[in-house]
Amino acid sequence: MAFDNNIELNGMVLSSKPVGEYDLRITLLTKEKGKISAFSRGARKPKSSLMAGSRPFSYGKFTIFMGRNSNVVSSIEIENYFENISKDISATYYGFYFLELADYYSKENIEAKEMLQLLYQSLRALMNEKIPNRLVRCIYELKILVYNGEYPEVFSCINCGEENELKSISISKGGMICTECEGSIPDTMKIDISTVYTMQYVVSSDIKKLYTFLVSENVLCELEKILRQYYSRYIDKSFKSLEIITMLEYNTRD
Repeated sequence: MAFDNNIELNGMVLSSKPVGEYDLRITLLTKEKGKISAFSRGARKPKSSLMAGSRPFSYGKFTIFMGRNSNVVSSIEIENYFENISKDISATYYGFYFLELADYYSKENIEAKEMLQLLYQSLRALMNEKIPNRLVRCIYELKILVYNGEYPEVFSCINCGEENELKSISISKGGMICTECEGSIPDTMKIDISTVYTMQYVVSSDIKKLYTFLVSENVLCELEKILRQYYSRYIDKSFKSLEIITMLEYNTRD
């Protein structure tokens, strides 16, 4: 609802940066207007009503004064702070990576209902001890590609259109390769049929059904390899939180 120059937006804080002595500049992913930035005046003061709601992961309703040159946060009603994520260092950095990826893909003044829902459900999944963070990451990475129209073709051969015998994938071609075409594509990678089914399920499923399954370690490793190579080839950006995740997982496996 809008009144004067104030608008009410449903969203989540993606990042928060200090400005001056007491202010913060926050970036929001909102359902109604996609990504927007706004100044949270006095949010760094000890008794500020805006302090808690201006932190990353804060999800709720933000009333924003839309100025000609800048936007200012008028009030915040937080529904979920995702406090439990901060209690686990691994989940924390996975969460920050999800925020970074949402920031990378979201655009200003373009509604982001599905991306916001995906981010929210993915952060909830990080707090579910039954689902490995590595699987949550794979699902999130693949689904966010779907919403941005950059995902690999997983239902038919990218080379000839055949829908059966999909046993390999080509990163350079951007999708599955059937048995008949394997010999003509130089960089095909053989993958388990369960990995194919998993990718098909993620691509086609509603957000609420994404985090309702588990996979074997072999399938998870294949998903990680595929998405790592896919992102390396098609996304020209490095993410700080992902570097920390890689380091943490390397130390854990050692």
